[in-house]
Amino acid sequence: MSRKELNMKYLEKEEEFEKIINSNNKVLVDFYANWCGPCKMLSPIIESVSKNHSDIVFLKVDVDKFENIARNYSIMSIPSLKLFENGKIIKDSLGLISKEELEDLLK
Repeated sequence: MSRKELNMKYLEKEEEFEKIINSNNKVLVDFYANWCGPCKMLSPIIESVSKNHSDIVFLKVDVDKFENIARNYSIMSIPSLKLFENGKIIKDSLGLISKEELEDLLK
């Protein structure tokens, strides 16, 4: 299954971030790093949950690659999830969470 089918996007250009969070109704941003163990454990949970939420865009942001964005959103620890609606943060979560906790976050 491709990333597109999973409704997952990986941020490729810093300029795209604001456009993505402002142009979709709900966007779950996963701030992560490739070296982060809990981030690696959370990734399949997010992929699994994304299959049930075609109305939400799931955006992965590598904090090492996009330091400015991480700094702008005060990301001090990862994994860090932020749920945006119409460009505003409505919920967030810090650290590894279960599939059930992620589903609750998206409600």
